[in-house]
Formats: sequence, structure tokens, C-alpha cells
Amino acid sequence: MVYDAFFRSVFSRMDPEVAHEQAFRAIRAGGRLLSPVTRAHGPALEVMGVPFPHPFGLAAGFDKNARAVRGLLGLGFGHVEVGTVTARPQPGNPRPRLVRLVDDRAVVNRMGFNNDGAAVVASRLHRLRSTGPGAADVVGVNIGKTKATPLESAVEDYAESTRLLAPYASYLVVNVSSPNTPGLRDLQSVDALRPILGRVKDLADRTPHVHGRPGGVPLLVKIAPDLVDDDVLAVADLALELGLDGISATNTTIARPDSLHSGRDEVERAGAGGLSGPVLKERSTQVLAALRRHVGDRLTLVGVGGVTTPDDVRDRLAAGADLVQAYTGFIYEGPAWPARLARAAGAR
Repeated sequence: MVYDAFFRSVFSRMDPEVAHEQAFRAIRAGGRLLSPVTRAHGPALEVMGVPFPHPFGLAAGFDKNARAVRGLLGLGFGHVEVGTVTARPQPGNPRPRLVRLVDDRAVVNRMGFNNDGAAVVASRLHRLRSTGPGAADVVGVNIGKTKATPLESAVEDYAESTRLLAPYASYLVVNVSSPNTPGLRDLQSVDALRPILGRVKDLADRTPHVHGRPGGVPLLVKIAPDLVDDDVLAVADLALELGLDGISATNTTIARPDSLHSGRDEVERAGAGGLSGPVLKERSTQVLAALRRHVGDRLTLVGVGGVTTPDDVRDRLAAGADLVQAYTGFIYEGPAWPARLARAAGAR
């Protein structure tokens, strides 16, 4: 209640990207004080051969450049997925590129993979891993295609990011599902995806794992909720064929469902980009459940998209998720929210 009043009176009146940066700086500054909290009871489960303190984590997008991992873990997230990181640094799309739909507790973003580039992020992760506590942190790395790289060169672009970042990653996620890089979603077709995933997997398999897991660095692919069911299952079959470790379902949506409470004019003013928030819950859960029925226990599944409440966490776990992630709820619910959802995920 206190944070909700603060959000409506302060943050909601600020430019969303400015508000994000201010909150981010506060979390980063508090990292040293908060970080011991997450492992107070030790790891509770093993997923993909990696020890997680509990299944609930922060989705990619909040900490694009690995600048506040310790503080975020200290708030209660069991793992943090940094990124999306591209092989080359890039500024992203012009501002404004982040818009709130407050009545839906949703966000439209067209950030465009703004990040410092794989080399810089790798250096930050190297420093994190060089500390005693940081060596044990569960940090996933989400990689995407550099905007300036043509689609026909996407394989080498993803490979370069993998070479730089895999040595520090608890797991890797290939992101081909953001709507904000032109042509990126075309890479979700099986024919386009196969060479990318094959090359990244080969490199990840040959990289010694930061937590000592045999067999290299686990690899997942992140898909969009806008894929039709047949295409979802085709990606699952490809993941099985190539020996991937899992699938993250799902990214943001380009749809603007009629169920949105925000007025049509407000939604149109928000413009293009990926929509996130509770409106994603139904479709993301459907995709997750369909994947679990299709692959059984052969793949790790990460349930993400529209996760806001403790019941949402429990519902994703019941639908077959091994791990659950969220991001947009953090914006609207505040610093106590991660620990609350972590308890729903079974954190001790």
C-alpha cells in the first residue's frame, strides 16, 4: 500500500525511463547490504545442473548491463537474467520508448536492445564472478542480435556474444522474440533458428561452466506469445533435436487485446512495441502448458509473461514451469514484491 501510493504520486508522474534509472540506482547502491539475504538458507533446487535458491527470478530487461545483480538478488530474486546483450553496443530506439498503461498495470516498450555490448557486460560479470559471493550467484545471460547486423550474418553475431559471455553465465538464453529489432522475430522459424542455436550450443558446450556443471553452459531459447501453437511445438522439436536445455515462454506481445482496460486512445498513443503485464498471463500460461505436454520432462521450461501475484507463480509452476520469471510487476509492486513472490515459489 505504501509503495502503491508512492508510485501513483511520484513515479507515475515521471518519465518511465527516468523513474527506472532512479530505482535502478537505489537498488545498485543497496546491493552490498541486501545481497546476503538470497542465500540465507542455501540452494533449494537444481535446474539444468545449476543450484537455484528458489524458482522465482527476474526476467531480462531490467538489468540490461549487469550493473545491479547483487542488489536485485538481495531483494529476494533467486536468479537474475541480465540483458538482452548484443555483440556490439547500441543506443536502442529513440525516446520515448517506454510507456505505462497504468489501468492495466502494463508496459509498452520499444527499447530496441539498448545495451553496452557483450565485451563490456562480460567485464562486469568477470568482476562479479571474481568475488566470493558473486561466484555463486545465479545469473542468466540473454543474448540478441545487433540491430546493424543483417539477418544473414545473425549466426556469427550470436556466436560472438556467446564467446564473450558464456564463461560467466549460469545459463544462456537466445532471444529471437523481441518485437523491437527489425526482422528479429523472423528468426523464430525453424529453418532460420537451427543454424543460430546449433552454433551457440556448440560454443556453450565447450565453455567451462562457472558453477562447475559438467557439459558446458545450459542453453535456452526465448519465444514469443504470438506464435501459433504449431510453431511453438516446432521450436520445441528443434530444441529437442539440437539438445538444448530448455525454452523460455514467453516474451512480450505485439497484440493489443480487447481485454485491456486502458482506453483505445491511450493504447494507440502508447504506440508500437512489446506489451507486457497481466494481460499476457493467459496466453503465456497456455504456451507453457502446451510445451510441457509436448516435451514431458525432456526440457526445462521457464514461465514468464504476466506474472504479478503469488497465485500467478503457483499457477505457472502447476502448469509445468521449472522456473518462473517476471519484470513488469516489479515496476508496479515495488521492492517488497520479489520476496513475496519468492515465498510463493517455495523459498524458505
